[in-house]
Amino acid sequence: MNSINPFWQNTETSVAQQYLDALSLIERLHRLLLDVIKDEFERLGVLEINAVQALLLFNIGENEVTAGELKSRGYYQGSNVSYNLKKLVDLGYMHHQRCEMDRRSVRVKLTAKGRDIKDTLSQLFVKHADILETRADLSSQHVDTITKGLNSLERFWTDQIRYIY
Repeated sequence: MNSINPFWQNTETSVAQQYLDALSLIERLHRLLLDVIKDEFERLGVLEINAVQALLLFNIGENEVTAGELKSRGYYQGSNVSYNLKKLVDLGYMHHQRCEMDRRSVRVKLTAKGRDIKDTLSQLFVKHADILETRADLSSQHVDTITKGLNSLERFWTDQIRYIY
């Protein structure tokens, strides 16, 4: 068993060890998702944006949002959002406009070029879901169980942040 903290080495089946293993897996899965997106974009010859920026476009979708809204939804943290939004605007993947009510805030939405990237990711994810379903590697029931567990973990972490202050 891959132990990331020697303190728990003697209690491999403990909840603490399972939690640490899950944390490690979540990190690896996120990096793998970014690699899968990067590889797909390289295959398609889309080289001017990276996987994080593509996911940003995917998550914005048809919405019009501010950087603050993206941060509050938990998708992205810190100045990385502002940097990536500026880069996507500069490359023509997004429109931006100052808010009428709060001139400090900028609202962004996808251009046709940005929607093409969002659609590319949508198609990739649908293809992956179809492959998982037809190979029965991961049934709908398994995906539902995983999603429920991850939602519970998200609620737990959100509560931890709320109760710190």
